[in-house]
Amino acid sequence: MKVPLFQLDAFATRRFTGNPAAVVVLQEFLDDDLLQAVAAETNLSETAFVVPGGPGYRLRWFTPVVEVPLCGHATLAAGMVVLDRLEPGRTSVAFATASGPLTVSRRETTYEVDLPVRAVEPVATPPLLSAALGVTPEETASDGGNYLARLKSASDVQTLAPDLAAVAKLDRTGVVVTAAGDGPYDFVSRYFAPAKGIPEDPVTSGAHCGLVPFWAARTGRDTFVAHQASRRGGDLTGRLVGDRVLLGGACILFLEGHIEL
Repeated sequence: MKVPLFQLDAFATRRFTGNPAAVVVLQEFLDDDLLQAVAAETNLSETAFVVPGGPGYRLRWFTPVVEVPLCGHATLAAGMVVLDRLEPGRTSVAFATASGPLTVSRRETTYEVDLPVRAVEPVATPPLLSAALGVTPEETASDGGNYLARLKSASDVQTLAPDLAAVAKLDRTGVVVTAAGDGPYDFVSRYFAPAKGIPEDPVTSGAHCGLVPFWAARTGRDTFVAHQASRRGGDLTGRLVGDRVLLGGACILFLEGHIEL
């Protein structure tokens, strides 16, 4: 059986930046073991499987080792595939997912994905966090699964060299570091999750579901331009709308073809 496969760079301003994702278009979901094997073969952080269903589509996400309940950058990539390749007359598409309905809309030359807010609560800075980062944060918060550490400057975020082995031993599965931005950006960030097999993620939509309300509470604003300062780097816009975060960015097609199953 031959099925379409796309590979895209999401939240990218140019090819080979942003966060890569594969999108596989199926007529129905295949056996879970086969979907997992495909994701292992593509060997990207996420492979999205898209199936037509009603007025929209159904969507699932797999890392090379496990299915996950939510992935924003692969949802953005799947939206681009639907709106540019499968149904170019549409301006938005709704995906039925394990995390509820998610909508991707076209915004001129970019796309916007509608995701749930991650509640962020202040916490005392653990000494082990400061030791792992090699710097004491100006303030620390938690979005549940991750520590969120605000540093003094964008330069501090960009040059940070954490002890990843120590980060992996913290009592949260990941650490988001952030600071107010400079130049065109309202804030910058990086995301480290070695405990989940991700030393540093290129661009993390889930982290921004916490970062947008975090910075909204500190600035009184609800709209931001953000940069994730990983080696690949990526640019996003973020809008806080009630209990939702709308993340926008460009997707750049790298590969289009078919796979044999």
